[in-house]
Amino acid sequence: MEKFFSNAERAEVLTQALPYIRQYNGKIVVIKYGGNAMVNEQLKQQVMEDIVLLWLIGVKVVLVHGGGPEISEIMGKLGKKAEFVDGLRVTDRETVDIVQMVLAGKINKTLVNLLEMKGGRAMGISGMDGRLIEAEIKDERLGYVGDITRVNIRPVTDLLEKGYIPVISTLGCDRHGNAYNINGDTAAACVAGALHASRLIMLSDIPGILADKDDPASLIPELTVEEAGKLREQGVISGGMIPKVECCVEALNRGVHNVIIMDGRVPHSILMEILTDEGAGTMVKS
Repeated sequence: MEKFFSNAERAEVLTQALPYIRQYNGKIVVIKYGGNAMVNEQLKQQVMEDIVLLWLIGVKVVLVHGGGPEISEIMGKLGKKAEFVDGLRVTDRETVDIVQMVLAGKINKTLVNLLEMKGGRAMGISGMDGRLIEAEIKDERLGYVGDITRVNIRPVTDLLEKGYIPVISTLGCDRHGNAYNINGDTAAACVAGALHASRLIMLSDIPGILADKDDPASLIPELTVEEAGKLREQGVISGGMIPKVECCVEALNRGVHNVIIMDGRVPHSILMEILTDEGAGTMVKS
């Protein structure tokens, strides 16, 4: 059942957001976007609305996106089977061309267009533009999957200074002209670190870090790097959450103030995290 708010209630909500608007005005927030929140069209619209609203109140938002499901879909249409080793896509020369086409082309420009349609000013770039993300081969078994060696953040800061929302697809390059597929979480952590962002928000398809992986109510709202290490030793942080938490620690070590892992499937979860007392997901801090 749809809930309707009176004008007075709406004004009260805006008033409660005022301290957070003041806190984040002029600050840099990096959002890592992918997974189910990207596949679901309605959620995609809401994520773009959240980003444009933050931009309009003076937050310097940087959007870093992946696109694994769409890459696999296009590969299937081209008759190429997706292969994975330790959760990472095996990327031969033909596959890296597909990744480049889907990430830097279709997905990136679709997101830029959506942000513009919602009233924002966005500019799409890949990690190859301005040599933003330099990389080398991570593992010979994986082919052109890149390990980040350097981040040249100038293209992003230039766009922020000109008032744009930078939209970054997670590709990298080396000095020999090779393109690399870069893990989205790792790219977001390195970009956020180079920007010394106030916050990195990692949209996931789970509520955050759970004390019991089968119980969404067991969400851990906040923990330190040290506590995260202990939870990993105890097996609470396991499987696909391990590399995500490692990226959180990487971001913190590179100068990000704090990192949030939260459920991108919840409508307007970004606004709840930034502009309310309640927040959303799990905050990891140093």
